[in-house]
Amino acid sequence: MPKLNRRLFLTGAVAVGATRGLPQIATKAANAPPMRWVLTLVYDKSLGMMRAVERLVP
Repeated sequence: MPKLNRRLFLTGAVAVGATRGLPQIATKAANAPPMRWVLTLVYDKSLGMMRAVERLVP
């Protein structure tokens, strides 16, 4: 697992925030059907543990 310092943590937090915010803006702009978030837990072999993966689905 990579060493996590303050800069990497803040960069990751901003990236997650942008990822969560942009799809909501896109769905409001286009008259698309309602979307919902699906949370899936997957086993990541490289990390050796479970991690959460979020997806936006119609």
